[in-house]
Amino acid sequence: MTELLLSLHVLVAIVTVGAITVAASMFPRFALQACADDSERGRPAGVAAVLHRVCSGYAVAGVAVPVFGIATGAQLGVLTDAWLIASLILTLAAAALLGLGVLPAQRRLLDLAAERTAPAGRDAARSVAGRITMLTGIFNLLWAIVVVLMIVRPGSTTGA
Repeated sequence: MTELLLSLHVLVAIVTVGAITVAASMFPRFALQACADDSERGRPAGVAAVLHRVCSGYAVAGVAVPVFGIATGAQLGVLTDAWLIASLILTLAAAALLGLGVLPAQRRLLDLAAERTAPAGRDAARSVAGRITMLTGIFNLLWAIVVVLMIVRPGSTTGA
């Protein structure tokens, strides 16, 4: 049972967090192109909208990552280990950052692109895109730390 739970945990993490990482990282570029003052906005706007839907959809599916992680930790008897608690806290921080920062900012940038903004609006779009880039970088860093904690497991007696 432990092997199944761990396998599901890792697979769901790779699929969901990987998709969010790539889509969120690509989003600002296409959204800014959609805000540009030219006639070639349709394709970038469509790509940006799809990338936002990928981030939103996979964020919901990503709830399974900590669920399978906690179930695996319970099977292994490590729920009170510091590395697992730290990983859960970082996972919660990453989820909050995505749900409260990245996704709303993406929606805002899509709205700006839809408005076919004036030059002042394009400045606002660049500002929002910069914020998304920063928040996405922090989100990615949090997940990288979680991955390292999962592999290194400080205090582990397995010798790994």
